[in-house]
Amino acid sequence: MVPEIVRRRLAPPMPKDGWRSWVATAVIVAIAAILRLVRLNLPKGQIFDEVYYAVDAHHLLQHGVEWDEKQNTGSFVVHPPLGKWLIGLGEKIFGYNEFGWRISAAVAGIIAVLIVIRLGRRMFRSTVLGCAAGLLMALDGFEFVLSRVALLDIFLLLFVLAAFTCLVMDRDHRRLRWLRALERGMDPTQPGRAGRPPFAVPWWRLAAGLMTGCAMAVKWSALWYIIVFVLLIYIWEAGARKSAGVRRPWRDTFLDETGWVAVFGLIIVGVYLASWTGWFASSKGWDRHWLASQGHSEPPILGALLNLWHYHREALHFHDTLDKSHPYQSWPWQWLLLGRPVAFYYQSNGPCGSPTCSSEVILLGTPVLWWSFIAALAGLAWFGISRRDWRALAIGLGVIASIVPWFPYEAKDRTMFYFYIAPAEPFLILAVVYVLGALIRSPARSAAVTHSPGGVELLEPADRRLMGTVFAGAYMVAVAVIFAYFYPIYVGKIIPYAQWMARMWLGSRWI
Repeated sequence: MVPEIVRRRLAPPMPKDGWRSWVATAVIVAIAAILRLVRLNLPKGQIFDEVYYAVDAHHLLQHGVEWDEKQNTGSFVVHPPLGKWLIGLGEKIFGYNEFGWRISAAVAGIIAVLIVIRLGRRMFRSTVLGCAAGLLMALDGFEFVLSRVALLDIFLLLFVLAAFTCLVMDRDHRRLRWLRALERGMDPTQPGRAGRPPFAVPWWRLAAGLMTGCAMAVKWSALWYIIVFVLLIYIWEAGARKSAGVRRPWRDTFLDETGWVAVFGLIIVGVYLASWTGWFASSKGWDRHWLASQGHSEPPILGALLNLWHYHREALHFHDTLDKSHPYQSWPWQWLLLGRPVAFYYQSNGPCGSPTCSSEVILLGTPVLWWSFIAALAGLAWFGISRRDWRALAIGLGVIASIVPWFPYEAKDRTMFYFYIAPAEPFLILAVVYVLGALIRSPARSAAVTHSPGGVELLEPADRRLMGTVFAGAYMVAVAVIFAYFYPIYVGKIIPYAQWMARMWLGSRWI
């Protein structure tokens, strides 16, 4: 008989709302889809870095590689091809127009909302909290704007989120295997296979490797998530063994799982290299035959890999020495403060019923949501440490991986932008939902009235739950209202200049 405490530690029950949870999910995803697809073809023309990525995607469809039309040769680019291939897919289906080069980003943003709902539900064992996470993402101006322009960062966000979700699924499935083995009478203190569950391929972990490889094939900044994900695999595996009663959980974890971690890494490398297929298959890509141009031989396969390695060294040099000043550049410490959002598009043409008009697409997170991220991270640390909660650690590492690695570049005056934080956005939303869930205390945990050390009567558990629920509801409404207020400058709607200026809450920092 497996003790109930062990059972709950290994496999806490999921919500039993079944199909109803999918109905709620579908409603929120529909809201996200409508918001992102309506007027997707506006503004007209290529805005901000669409002048690079929409064009590169078009050239990939034509030549298999990015192309320099002036030189009539392969173009040197500093980001891997997958994100541009995805933009090109939209152009292939809908044509080389605004809707065509933006639709893939919109689909990616919508799928991200779907994933974060189901991820939140699984992590917090609550459909309500999962839906809250999805609704916050659907109404976040940052994710919303990224979902409506042909940039790479929404794809990076999606693949990092998908990879993390696969790892959470892997964690649950692996722990469930331990529970089932214990129920069948397995003794976890036995050495070797006798004290372990039957062999099984960790398919969800391998799927996480696939998604992580896709993230790397969009932008190299996904590298930091590889480190985080490998760390979580070991921590979670050791935790499962400890909960099951294994005598040496860490030793056994390294012995049993290092091979699978190596496979995880090989999948990442394989997917990344596969994203360069167009470059490998072409003789026209930038420095595709660099060795030959230097008078060296190019043996099959190895020669192509060495040429790609040279390409990557040149791209890395570009990234390390990028210090050209830009009016919308910002530093990592400013990102959560919304210290310098990015104007993707601005026009002062009318008509708008006023002598002066403004039309802008600004990459700006919904302010009440983003400013609450700071408090949420503090709450995440507090509750996570006090409860030794695996969820807090995982969410916190997800945020760190997208922000902290950029700080050393600040000392180099490296040009950076607010959208570099994109992969952290789902984790920041999960941090908010985690804290909201902690504030909504379950009355079932205690039937007694709580007293302070001074004898002053505090709220009963039922009252705390009510107050927490009211606060969470008011917070969600506030996010929705502020998103609606900023909506015109998220989509480039023509409004009077005075109305536009009223939305520049931080003055010149947002102009």
